[in-house]
Order: sequence, then structure tokens, then C-alpha cells
Amino acid sequence: MAPIEQADVWLFRLLNLRLVHPAVDDLMVFLTNGSLSRHIGILAALFMVIRRGRQGFLVILLALLAVGMADFIASGIFKPLVERIRPCFALDQVRLLIHQSRSYSFASSHAANSAAVAAITWIFFHRGERIEKLFTVLMIAYALAIGFSRIYVGVHYPGDVLGGIMIGLFSAAIVYLLFSWMVKNIVQPRFMRQNALSGE
Repeated sequence: MAPIEQADVWLFRLLNLRLVHPAVDDLMVFLTNGSLSRHIGILAALFMVIRRGRQGFLVILLALLAVGMADFIASGIFKPLVERIRPCFALDQVRLLIHQSRSYSFASSHAANSAAVAAITWIFFHRGERIEKLFTVLMIAYALAIGFSRIYVGVHYPGDVLGGIMIGLFSAAIVYLLFSWMVKNIVQPRFMRQNALSGE
């Protein structure tokens, strides 16, 4: 086992076996289960629309595109490419708190998707009013909590989560850069031409 992999296993055992408490178990299961915590995403989307109106719908669209890209990279490319066995199936004495199918481990799509949403949120809201800055901090904290929960419940190594976060940030950056390019090179020139024609 390579030194990096050994460190990953050691850190997993620390977070999954030692730094645990029964009172936190239900919270970690809640965070890691999208069907249980999806209303948090709905509330976040409502906040975006209430605060930004039409731009809020645009932010939601970009977040969905970033999630789609992140999920494809993590689950469609890296998991079948790396073929890393999940810790709950590869190691002994793992605290497995949820039912888990035998899919591959690297990278964590949960971490990738939540990081993508957090990154898009940061891009559009971190310079806003105090409540929007607080919202940004909460979304980042929520994304990190989801990533941590994947280790806590026993289905991902820390390296899987870190890889997922990097994929999510990359996906959000690509989506935003493409959006900015389209606005600058397609939308704005067309809008300027229409204004010029209407002014004649």
C-alpha cells in the first residue's frame, strides 16, 4: 500500500471509528442522504430567487449545470477509471451507518455536487449584502458537512471526498467561464446591435 493510501486509510479510521459519537450519527445520516436533506436545497433555491429575482433563476440553472458536469466527471469518468473499492467493503471494522450498493469509491459524487453548488453560490453571492455573505458561508459549510458525512457513515475515504471537492470546484469554474464567455461574445454584442438598430 502506497504511503498516500496508508495515510488515507489512517485518516478514514480516525474519522469513522474514533472521532464519533452516537448523538451525531443521525445528523450524519441526514446530511449524507439526499432524499432526507433535499428540502435544504429547495430553501437555498428560494433564497436565491427572493434575493436576486430573475438572476436567481440564472444562478440555479448554472448550479444545476455545474452539478451535472461534476456528477458526470466523478461517477461517469473517475469511478470506472480508478475502480477504488469503498472502505466499507475493503476494510475491517468499519462503522457503516447506511445501506450502500457496491459502486466504486473515487471520487465522491456527493462531495463533487455539493462543492459545485457552493462554488456557484460563492461566485454570485459572496460580495452581496451581509445576509448574502452569511448565505454563502452556510452553503460552503453545508457542502463541507456533506463531504465529511460520507466519511463518517463509512462509504468514502477522505481522499475520495477531497477529489470530489476538487471536481466540484473545477466544474463550477468551467460552467461560469463558459457562461461569461457567452455573455461577453454573444449576448452583449447582439444586445448592442439591437439597441443600435432601434436608435436609428
